[in-house]
Amino acid sequence: MAGPDAWALHGKHLPEAHDQGHIGEFAVAAGEKVDFELTWFPSYRETPPTLDFDAALKDTIDYWTRWGGHCRQDGAYAAHVKRSLLVLRALTHYETGGIVAAPTTSLPEDFGGSRNWDYRYCWLRDAALTLEAMLTHGYESEALKWRNWLLRALAGDPEDIQVMYGVAGERDLPESELDHLPGYQDARPVRIGNAAVGQYQADVIGEVMVSLERLRLAGGKEDTFSWALQRALLGYVEKHFEDKDCGLWEIRGPAEYFTHSRVMMWAAFDCGVRAVRDHGLPGPADRWDELRLRLRTEIMEKGFNRELNSFTQTYGGRQTDAALLTLPQVGFLAYDDEHMLGTVAQLERELTTEQGLLMRYRTETGIDGLEPGEHPFLACSFWLVEQYARTNRKAEATALMDTLVGFANELGLLSEEYAPEQQRMAGNYPQAFSHLALVRAADAMHGVDRLSLAVTPAP
Repeated sequence: MAGPDAWALHGKHLPEAHDQGHIGEFAVAAGEKVDFELTWFPSYRETPPTLDFDAALKDTIDYWTRWGGHCRQDGAYAAHVKRSLLVLRALTHYETGGIVAAPTTSLPEDFGGSRNWDYRYCWLRDAALTLEAMLTHGYESEALKWRNWLLRALAGDPEDIQVMYGVAGERDLPESELDHLPGYQDARPVRIGNAAVGQYQADVIGEVMVSLERLRLAGGKEDTFSWALQRALLGYVEKHFEDKDCGLWEIRGPAEYFTHSRVMMWAAFDCGVRAVRDHGLPGPADRWDELRLRLRTEIMEKGFNRELNSFTQTYGGRQTDAALLTLPQVGFLAYDDEHMLGTVAQLERELTTEQGLLMRYRTETGIDGLEPGEHPFLACSFWLVEQYARTNRKAEATALMDTLVGFANELGLLSEEYAPEQQRMAGNYPQAFSHLALVRAADAMHGVDRLSLAVTPAP
């Protein structure tokens, strides 16, 4: 023990004290099982009793077998969908309902580089998208549990809203560097905490509102507090209507008007209008409708480059961004709208690698305030599969999907990125964002209805 912390190790072959540590050595024969249990507990409490290993293992296997057995899915990628849903459930705290982005920190996106982040927190965006995946495949109780986590985490002044929280809703997540640790294959720095907690990311409320709208479409009932919170969130979006932000990718350079962020603000007001007009909830639908229309007009004027025939990463810019593939996912445009098809063509020209994978954006532009260099972000390529599948490009969708699921390891797990040159995963692992995007892509391939929001006609 040391201060408030204590550890207990149970097992048949316990090590012996040696200086400031413990050392043990023993042989294990083929077919022999050796059980150890390492438990943390507060040092001021009694040592907890040991587990019955065999009973605990049986209970664990029985639970996951039952849970996975409820998965509604069939088709060519059903096994990958089930595995991904199991991963998402495993990343969900069993008591609080908080969903972490990954259980690891500082696994490098660029081997030997500085893009090493702590993902052991609950991003509202990732969690909202996880809720949608759970709903589509029959896990309504998990979706409701996350909604209740959301209500607790966001309770208070809307101006205090953060993009991420701890698993129990903790808000104080300062980023620091552990200089005494070398990092994975000397990728420094090793970080704990995440400075993105203090960023304004204008898209986040939109993702939350879309997921809660889909929960309503699936039959989830609002309580007084949950709808009051959503109205407060829309008030927050309106108050920051003119503000630039750091975007989906959490750039550490100057804030911009990101087209994706502005579309997600549109989606937030769109869901507010639907909640009032389709579900009978109280609220200023006409006011939200006006803001929704203003955003649509602005996005089409400033976020679409007619020379390139493509939406752009930022207003007035010329670079594109894989996040633009999510525009039809929230109903801003149809998948086969001419503006989307032009954007897809530009993405293919600008961001596709030699292996046919899709980069997030061009890091060499310096927009994110970091040294250039990263590998293809797997979620982006899964979004491209979805786009292909929804626009009848089935052969290309199948080829890309088969490539992507082929990157999974023997456990069916995926990290954040994939390094084609080294033929290995990169970034934190397993990554919720990759797995939930896999589920979306498989649903598109299988023709699954995701309780899609109807497209609002352009004015």
